[in-house]
Parts: sequence; structure tokens; C-alpha cells
Amino acid sequence: MVPVSHAFLLACLLLLSLLACPGQVLAGERPHVLLILVDDMGYGDLSSYNPESRIQTPHLDALAHQGMRFTDAHASGPLCHVSRYGLMTGQYPFRANPGAWRTQATIDPTRLTLAGFLRQQGYRTAMVGKWHLGFDEKGYDRPLTGGPIDRGFDRFFGIRASTDIPPYFYIRQDRAVLPPTSRIAANQSEGWSPIQGAFWREGGIAPGLELKDVLPRLTEEAIEVIDSHSRAPGDDPLFLYLAYPAPHTPWLPSEEFVGRSEAGMYGDFMMMVDHMIGRVLGALEGAGMSEDTMVVFSSDNGPVWYKEDVLRLGHDASGGLRGMKADAWEAGHRVPLLVRWPDHVAAGSHSQQLVSFVDIMPTLATVLGQTLPEGAAPDGKSFASVLKGDLQDKNGRRETLVLASGNGTMTLRDGHWKLIQGLGSGGFSKPAKIKPTQGGPAGQLYHLGRDPGEASNLFASEPQRVASMQEKLASILADQ
Repeated sequence: MVPVSHAFLLACLLLLSLLACPGQVLAGERPHVLLILVDDMGYGDLSSYNPESRIQTPHLDALAHQGMRFTDAHASGPLCHVSRYGLMTGQYPFRANPGAWRTQATIDPTRLTLAGFLRQQGYRTAMVGKWHLGFDEKGYDRPLTGGPIDRGFDRFFGIRASTDIPPYFYIRQDRAVLPPTSRIAANQSEGWSPIQGAFWREGGIAPGLELKDVLPRLTEEAIEVIDSHSRAPGDDPLFLYLAYPAPHTPWLPSEEFVGRSEAGMYGDFMMMVDHMIGRVLGALEGAGMSEDTMVVFSSDNGPVWYKEDVLRLGHDASGGLRGMKADAWEAGHRVPLLVRWPDHVAAGSHSQQLVSFVDIMPTLATVLGQTLPEGAAPDGKSFASVLKGDLQDKNGRRETLVLASGNGTMTLRDGHWKLIQGLGSGGFSKPAKIKPTQGGPAGQLYHLGRDPGEASNLFASEPQRVASMQEKLASILADQ
């Protein structure tokens, strides 16, 4: 008998274990993940989505050229808090109560979050920026529980909501850096609507805090997270969720960006946001982490941009889509989505696959070769095969999508077809709600493949399709 070495036996046992657990083979591929979410940026603001854009965003345009650009990606709702809820949980926000964010934490402590899942996989998890999913508030001199560090993040620095919603103060971990004991008067900008421009509400503010400094401060914090991780011992990957509260109001471009765009204050501020993103991407490069990092970029919903703004400035922030933030129409929730992952996602590629924020967690699970626990990301679908460029593997990809508009109007996407259960925008565009007339349509039906601008309502001419989609929507809503 030929003697068998101890090393050979160990190698065979290792090979057998890998074959028995194929997920573990992929689990060795643990890229750093940088998830950048901007606030209220439109589908048509980037020239990679809208060649007629009047805003220069060289860093985001480069990101599009270096990775994959999705053209049918959707926030999980057309408002800030609902879209973030879906992103963090993989659950449709209408199944929960994210609207309670002003006084309480809105993610159930038993629900696995994106950060919690990645931490289970050995990631160091950090968040910088706008949370907007609530804290269990019992005073700003006490711990703010139920926030990021209680929902999967190892470290957090940021703000509770938008920089036009008081009180205004920074939070580190679960404590206010300085409580909002001072006051700030309300502000508006001449020449814009009441909710545009340098708009913020009156309320409490931390002593010394300047709203114009929030965007640069968050950028510095994100860069510090990257730098400190690159110097830390060990090889644990990093998950950094950078949630900028911009270009949401107040539009506060620094002096070097004032007047540089052709889209007024908004465009100038968007150029500043692009510059800040460029600094963060530069920090990745400087830390030697770029090649091993999956960068995911998107916006939490559509823009606050009216038809008058398009006519006045020649810039269409919605990129030809109908509506704006909060609407059931496409511009309310269809958002740019860019993914860069060198040597894994083809540079300069694009996809028309229907995807949603609730799909991010299952997609990363597939990338890591892991199976999500039962009940996690219940409404999500992995699009990892799309990132790989596998056009043949359509198993499990998203075919339907359900959304609630700002006023609660329900929407169903089924392939190219889109059903809206009501008339009007359902959000900020006027009229938000229209009462049906006798004999007229009670809702809206569009074929987005032929009519992406939602100009031709087919509700009355397609009764069988309407009935079928109503039934499908009811079934999805009932499936908790």
C-alpha cells in the first residue's frame, strides 16, 4: 500500500468540505462595501442618465463609466424615511410604520438589517449621515436608543433627519454631541417655491452648528472611517453607509460652487455633492481599497423640481419622467443606481432589470455566498447575476414591484405594466388626488415600455388587465 501523507489527507478533507458547502467557496469573496445614498437627486440630474443635464458631475459620471448603470431602479418609496426603511430592512415600508420616526425607532429590534447581516459576516460596519428612521427619544441629554448602533452598526456619526427639519444637532454613537439648546429662525429663498432653495424650518439647534457645514463635516467623517479602517489590524472588510442629506434642502453650496452650474442653486449644490463624493472615492484610492470595494450609489427618491423650473432653467431633473418627489409617477421613485466593483462588474455596462432598494441585502448575501435567515429581507430579490453580466440566469429576478406614494396611493409594476390605484400624482405634484367622474377611469394604467412618460392612461381600455393586476396587488398586500 502506498503511504498517504498527513498533508494530503487534510487537503482532501478541505476539498470535500468546500464541495459540500458551495456557499463557503464564495464566502471568501468579501469586498468592502461603500453604499452612498444622496437625498432628493433626480433621475435626470446626471449626464450619464440625461445627456441634456445642465449640471456637471464628473465624479459620478466617472463612477457610471467604471461600473454598471441601472435604468429601471427604484427607491422603496418616494419619500426619505420610507426609502431608507426598505434599504435597511429589505421589507416593503408599507408593511411597517416608518412614519413614526419623529418620536420612536421605526425598525423592529428583532428585524435583521443590512448592517446587522454584514456584521454577522465579519464586516466592520459604520454609518455616516442622515438616519431618518427614528430614535426612542427621551430627551437629547440622554441616550438616543433604537438608532444605527442598535440596528447593526458598530459606529455612527450623523444627524437624525434632514437639514431642514429641526432640531439640528450631531449624534455620535447614541448621544448628542451637543444638545440643540440654541434656536434658529426659519429661512426661505426668493425666486423659489416655499420648499426649495435655502429653506429650513425654525427650531432648536446645537450651539455653534452651521447648516452650511453639515455636508463637509460628514465628508470628513466618512474619510476618517476609511482611513482608520485601512490602518486597523486584521483583514475584516468594511461596510460604510454614507447617507448625505443633500441635495435636499437647504441648498447651501459653498462659495467655490456658487454660479458654477446652469441649474441655479440646486445645480450648484449638486456639484458640491459630486465634489464631496469624489473626495470619499479619493480616500478609498489613497487607502489602497478601491480595487477591493463594491461602490453602490443611489438617491433616496426623486427631486423637488417643478415644470416652471424646467422652463426657466432648461434643466429637467426628472430626465423626461413624469412627476417629482412623493409621487406615484415614475419621477417620484425611479432613481439612478450605479454599481462599481473592479474585475467583477463590467465597466461601462448598463441594465434594464427592474430592481428595488429592498433587493440590496439579498444581492449582497448572494455575493458573499450566504443564505439569509428565514424572515430576513422578505420582499427582496437578488440581482447578483445581473452584476455578473449573466443574461441567461433570470431565476429569482424581480418581475413585480409594489410602492406606496406620499399620500398612500398604491402602485404595482408587473413587467412593463404599471397600475396606480387612484387618479392624480399621489404626492407633491398637483393635483395629488382627483375624484373619478361617472363613467371615467378610477385609476391609472401605463405601459412603461411604450410610454415611459406616463402620458396615455389605458385604465379604461384594458379592463381585464386592470382586474388581473388589482388581484395580484391585493395578494401581495395580504402576504405579510
